[in-house]
Amino acid sequence: MTFSSKNFVSFIIPHKGRFEMLKQTLESIVGLDYPRNKFEIIVVSQTPETQTEILINEPDVSLKVLIQTASQSISASRNIGVKAASGDFLAFLDADIALSANWVVEMHKHLSKENRIIVSAMQVCDTEAPALEKIRTHLSNAELDCNLNFLPGRNLFMTRNAFEKIGGFPEHLITCEDYYFTDKAAKLGDLYYTSDASYIHIGEDKVYTDMFKKEIWRGQSNLQSIKGRKIPLREIPSFIIPIAIFTCLILSLFSVLFLSISAALIFLILGMLPVVAYSMRLYSMAKNSVSFGSVLTFYTYYFPARAIGTVAGLFKAIGANHK
Repeated sequence: MTFSSKNFVSFIIPHKGRFEMLKQTLESIVGLDYPRNKFEIIVVSQTPETQTEILINEPDVSLKVLIQTASQSISASRNIGVKAASGDFLAFLDADIALSANWVVEMHKHLSKENRIIVSAMQVCDTEAPALEKIRTHLSNAELDCNLNFLPGRNLFMTRNAFEKIGGFPEHLITCEDYYFTDKAAKLGDLYYTSDASYIHIGEDKVYTDMFKKEIWRGQSNLQSIKGRKIPLREIPSFIIPIAIFTCLILSLFSVLFLSISAALIFLILGMLPVVAYSMRLYSMAKNSVSFGSVLTFYTYYFPARAIGTVAGLFKAIGANHK
């Protein structure tokens, strides 16, 4: 690939805590097969102690650290990073992502195709990774080398012009901001997910109990993320199924206490049917790299956590509207 001034890339990384993961992210950028004078790194941190000298010791790498208040959303941090960026190309990364060496070259190549507005690389993990990390990786790679309706915000590559057309990240959302942003982008062009480059999600969920807490947090903006946009049929199950499963489990417990064992079993079976169905689908995708029991455990934690997060987010939204 021929490099020119027009290929200059601004890496924008929102950050809070977890310095070691941020350092690994920066090390992967520094190690790219790409000229160092053709990119800059902008870290928008909510951790006041963040300083350039403690992150990398590479004098020929342009690194800016912008300190922001802890109350700002990740979207606000990304938008602030764009304002400070000088590149015609924008690379949005989370602060716990390690890129493959060919990442920028492949992103440029794939973005140059007609009608593409955002491109992203596939997730990979070590063969010795915990079962939960493997499950998360398989879910991320359910569809490869094709256009998608949504791309996760962990690694996104686009032109500045495309970013401005999309209108920036939605600062009113605490989570689900990447879904909202890429959904708007998909109305302007194609979202392409390629296997020609990859990334490791250093901070990927590895323990089910930790994942349960994170999914409650991740689910709190579910309903807010659909406000102001048309909801396609494919999205509806993601909102209904977690609530339905959680409701059936609650009714099963209620039946044990106040009704009958028979009623409890009926509600339990109704609640577990979609869990088993989703588990069978994912187990087939994983191609025996994880056990069916691990997949079943994943969804047993995932759906109730999403339901709790969605309901909590609804109450927060109602409370905010009444202030």
